[in-house]
Amino acid sequence: MTGLWVAATVLAAATVFGLLWRRRSGVLRARRGSGDEVDDIIRPDDVGAELGEKATLLQFSSAFCAPCRATRRVLGEVAGMVDGVAHVELDAEAHLDLVRRLNVVRTPTVFVLDDAGRIIRRATGAPRKPDVIAVLGEVIP
Repeated sequence: MTGLWVAATVLAAATVFGLLWRRRSGVLRARRGSGDEVDDIIRPDDVGAELGEKATLLQFSSAFCAPCRATRRVLGEVAGMVDGVAHVELDAEAHLDLVRRLNVVRTPTVFVLDDAGRIIRRATGAPRKPDVIAVLGEVIP
């Protein structure tokens, strides 16, 4: 009988964890902290590409990540729709120093940067297109 209770507890815990994981995945969250830290500013030489005039969608991907391809498509479409917005995709393995600095633990991870390269929002997982557009509406004056 004890084994049944253990199995039921583990199943319930795994279900709760899975539901929370799914709910948080892809949500663009406001970053924490004061915003005055130098490490929170991304420069063109950090990513090896020019940042957008108004905002930048910075995506960390990996070679065998299926959600990364969908994220690339969504962010590319949004960047094409909004003037002054650039989409920069980086291979996480090739940019380990930046991955560690920004605490990227899974792919895709998306950062929304303002015109100065400050991190405004972050999403772990594939964000939805309307959410990305809404955040850009807040970032771009």
